[in-house]
Amino acid sequence: MKKLTFLAVILLFLALCANVFGQTKSYPFEVKKSGSGKQALILIPGFASSGDVWNETTLKFDKNFTCYTLTMAGFAGAKPQPGASFKNWENKIAEFISDQRIEKPVIIGHSMGGGLALALAADHPQLVGKIIVVDALPCLSALMNPSFTSKENNDCSATINKMTAMTDDQFRQMQLKSIPQLLADTSMQETVIGWSQQSDRKTFAEMYCDFSNTDLREKIKNVQCPSLILLESYFTNFKPAMEDQYKNMKNANLQYATKGLHFIMYDDKEWYFNQLNNFLSAK
Repeated sequence: MKKLTFLAVILLFLALCANVFGQTKSYPFEVKKSGSGKQALILIPGFASSGDVWNETTLKFDKNFTCYTLTMAGFAGAKPQPGASFKNWENKIAEFISDQRIEKPVIIGHSMGGGLALALAADHPQLVGKIIVVDALPCLSALMNPSFTSKENNDCSATINKMTAMTDDQFRQMQLKSIPQLLADTSMQETVIGWSQQSDRKTFAEMYCDFSNTDLREKIKNVQCPSLILLESYFTNFKPAMEDQYKNMKNANLQYATKGLHFIMYDDKEWYFNQLNNFLSAK
């Protein structure tokens, strides 16, 4: 009887250890995995967007690649986590790559996700195989204010207070005005608006403020991997400014879409997929 009691205690202890030490590590994003190719793609959506923005992309490539599609915490219905910041998200994606032992993935990022791709390639060059940046700049604020310098201790409280004080209807009206300026495909506008409405308002405000204060122009000189930069067609009017943003990134291949707006994967699909096919198949 004593022996049985002792065994029961041991089993209970092992169960507790498994529960405490075997917990799945928490990351500030949800992950959807598809495909089983040797080469991996990590797809990062943009500001307040769902990983579903990459559905057509993964459908095209998951026959030959293993795709890890992220939805960042607090965006598009994903559960929010405290301490949301651009740097924290960058570091946690790097941790995920290391923890999962993903060998030299291709990072594909749209908008803020493109900024994260640039930062990852600059700060963790040993982890990244290639990057594809879909309509993102190293410093968006500098495009509107050439003398912009980021603040070391940026106070986002005013932005957070303003955004969280909005009623749901006020927030929707704001998105109804802004999304058509970013997405020409009217069949997808309500979907993208819905993602922002499902986003946690505090995370929305924190990340909007933090990304607006982000400047990667100097840092990108450390990017070593092949890099494809896909920019919306409107930016052809500002090529000198685009090239100035990327001047420190010697291997940046800038390409301009033929039509549409910020959501290039929706607005100029044929061109977008041709660019990805050519870049991903290149040795």
